[in-house]
Amino acid sequence: MAKIVFAANQSLDGFVDHTAFHPDPVLFRHFIDGVRGLAGSLYGRRMYEIMRYWDENHVEWDASAREYAAAWQSQPKWVVSKTLKSVGPNASLIEGDLAAAIRWLKDQYEGEIEVAGPELAHSLTELGLVDEYRLYLHPVVLGHGRPFFAGSRPPLRLVASDRIGEQVIRLAYVPA
Repeated sequence: MAKIVFAANQSLDGFVDHTAFHPDPVLFRHFIDGVRGLAGSLYGRRMYEIMRYWDENHVEWDASAREYAAAWQSQPKWVVSKTLKSVGPNASLIEGDLAAAIRWLKDQYEGEIEVAGPELAHSLTELGLVDEYRLYLHPVVLGHGRPFFAGSRPPLRLVASDRIGEQVIRLAYVPA
């Protein structure tokens, strides 16, 4: 059975913003290896449209960026959207009963399915479907933006913490 994991970069004051965090080489390697190990990824429409950047090769990419793109392109992706009518390569739309669709994914796959985006993670949290939360804390204070937890925070229990690279602490929590 797959485990649903919500992982995101976060500022010290609790906000997520994909433009505010630039991983050092060690953290980027961690993300490459992490994507390679996933059973797949779950996206809401907005985050999926941001991540579509990795569907095309860009001449300015270095070897690590190309490696990340290859890993991302190869994995299954599921996109939760009421407005999209189609999605890109290796992606499927989830429409209708979100809880039933995620339970089906959990039953069909082994390993980790990563949720991207706090709003989708909030919906899955409300349904009791997130198995682990991974916060990558960066030494940045944003003062505004989307919070990591889009709604009320569930009771959590810390299960792991480690330093990745020079600046980032990863905290892993499970529902208590």
